[in-house]
Amino acid sequence: MNAQSEPGHGHSPAAWTAVTIMLVGFTIGTIAFFFSVAWVVWASAGVVLLGWIIGGVMAKAGYGVQGPRYMPKAHS
Repeated sequence: MNAQSEPGHGHSPAAWTAVTIMLVGFTIGTIAFFFSVAWVVWASAGVVLLGWIIGGVMAKAGYGVQGPRYMPKAHS
């Protein structure tokens, strides 16, 4: 498979940013759920939603896989 035909795996700044933010939200939410702190659980759900929104905005701004501002690394 050559570089032109490879579809990619979503390794873009938009995807990495969204996943990182959502991972932080899930981690904090899980810890808060364990300690029964309901408001932090709901705030963490908001952080997860915020990560999803930020990823979408970044993709629309050109930082997604096929975006004009995305520069994929060359395979060696």
